[in-house]
Amino acid sequence: MDLLSQPIRHEKGHVSGIFVGGHDVSEHVRSEKARIFTEARVDALNSDIERQVVERADDRNLVWKISPDLMGVLRADGHFETTNPAWHAVLGWTETEVVSMSIFEMLHPEDAPRTRGGFEAILTGATVTQFENRYRCKDGGYRLLSWIGVPEAGKIYCIGRDITAEREAASRLALAEEALRQSQKLEALGQLTGGVAHDFNDLLMPIMGRLDMLLRRGIGDARERRLMEGALQSAERARTLVQRLLAFARRQPLQTINVDVPALITGMADLIASTTGPQIRVVVDIAADVPAALAHANQLEMALLNLSLNARDAMADGGTLRITVGADTVAEGHRTQLPSGNYVRIGVADTGSGMDAETLARAVEPFYSTKGIGKGTGLGLSMVHGLLSQLGGAMTLSSEAGQGTNIELWLPTGAADHAPVAPGNRHTAIAQRFGRILLVDDEPLVRASAAEMLLDMGYEVVEAEAESAEAGLQLVEDGLSFVVLVTDHLMAGMTDVELARRLQESLPDIRVLIVSGYAEAEGIAADLPRLTKPFRQAELAAMLLG
Repeated sequence: MDLLSQPIRHEKGHVSGIFVGGHDVSEHVRSEKARIFTEARVDALNSDIERQVVERADDRNLVWKISPDLMGVLRADGHFETTNPAWHAVLGWTETEVVSMSIFEMLHPEDAPRTRGGFEAILTGATVTQFENRYRCKDGGYRLLSWIGVPEAGKIYCIGRDITAEREAASRLALAEEALRQSQKLEALGQLTGGVAHDFNDLLMPIMGRLDMLLRRGIGDARERRLMEGALQSAERARTLVQRLLAFARRQPLQTINVDVPALITGMADLIASTTGPQIRVVVDIAADVPAALAHANQLEMALLNLSLNARDAMADGGTLRITVGADTVAEGHRTQLPSGNYVRIGVADTGSGMDAETLARAVEPFYSTKGIGKGTGLGLSMVHGLLSQLGGAMTLSSEAGQGTNIELWLPTGAADHAPVAPGNRHTAIAQRFGRILLVDDEPLVRASAAEMLLDMGYEVVEAEAESAEAGLQLVEDGLSFVVLVTDHLMAGMTDVELARRLQESLPDIRVLIVSGYAEAEGIAADLPRLTKPFRQAELAAMLLG
């Protein structure tokens, strides 16, 4: 053989060497095998790297295509070099349309200066920049986008996310939280003012009653009578102020009835026109087939007159006051936040100076006024707001500075089985001219003042021991007979309604008159006539005699 290779074996049979021409070449063979193996591994590794590069390129291409985020490569001249399909999905623009426009053509005008500054900052060396701006959609609207931009070789690689819905949801949540805070603040103020106003009414009652009686009896000379008349006028103003506080606090006594709102407003049209003056054009627009509203006619008249006066003050140079009436259905989530159902809507809109956002936010707060010292109490809108809330309705308010104000009053529709009552003829005679009256009130001064009025009218009054409903009930159980019960509404222990019902069980012919500083809505008995404290003798007589 030309090439003789014969392994030398040790006793255990292991190869110890490879000889060619008498030379050991085993190390060379091992090296060659290692080289061949290494090259094979390198080839395999290169092949694997190439495969991964292709796969990763495919992955990047897939992300580019399916991502909901807007992606693009932006040149230094402000034009996109390329964009992904999300631009069309979010904004409606095709890639051809996007790359043909500068980004500043697509931005909201208010956002362009700020975006230009960020754009230049990235190009001059900022590493990563995050900012927000509004991009114009193809249909003309705008979407709010949150961007991240990264500079690379004179270009900007950017990714934008549509956060419009997210920001709108956050804005709605903030508005809801603010509305809740305002509601809680107004509720706390209402509880405070309601309690103070109730006590103040009890304080005013003997003042007004005694002054009224002194004037009716002709006590004093001319100067003294002028002083008493001035004091009584001040007491009357204080009573009006307290009534407004109670309206805001939703604590005023209300007897709701079916009210024909179109008839009520038609009857007020001349009064509103004369009150607002010749510079104001009053327009009344009433829809057909408006159902009766569940309301308190007198208080509703006061509310409308108050709103009309506010409108007049807002139109110093003249304008138009438009009062509209219609029926509307409220669904869940309505701006009034009312329960779903049918309502009567009264609109009071003016073309006056309007209110800015800060004033609008505080408009229904008690004692908040922009009219200046001595020109308004700041209780007009708060009174109307409280009244509508107590009636189970709502007041909505919209206004812009220089654009006028629009106020809507929403009232629940009345019961179908009760005929509506137009203004006037709402008093019912509840007693004969003479007879015995049981007077129950837990305030001695109030009770004494009312007793003086009744005695002066010719009634026999039992009041000395009737400091509570239980005391009055005990007098009846002891044999007292009477024709009329005059009782305070809220007293310790038994309430007026409970007392009236107990007495009517055994004395069905007696009549009842409730006198009240205020009444919670759930405590009002619709069939029991009411008189608000403080009152004068003429008002008491009107309720007793009809």
